[in-house]
Amino acid sequence: MMKKNQSIWSEKAKILAKELHNEISLDNYNWHKFRGNKYRRSAELIISAISQLINEGDEEEVENLLQQAILWIKEDIKDTGCKSH
Repeated sequence: MMKKNQSIWSEKAKILAKELHNEISLDNYNWHKFRGNKYRRSAELIISAISQLINEGDEEEVENLLQQAILWIKEDIKDTGCKSH
């Protein structure tokens, strides 16, 4: 892992990744609308993986996030819905 002052990523890249992650992540306000949308769920996982890479995160976590994104795209996993509904 590189020291923070030797990062290959610019501060702008880090900020943009964070902004995109915040924009497409599911939250309390859009969870029911997008929880089963394979494109939205896979995009959320992919930007999470990108954010991990840009912020010198764990490589295994990056791989796990990308594998989950592929499963969503292939519809090998789906949202099971809320148990309280």
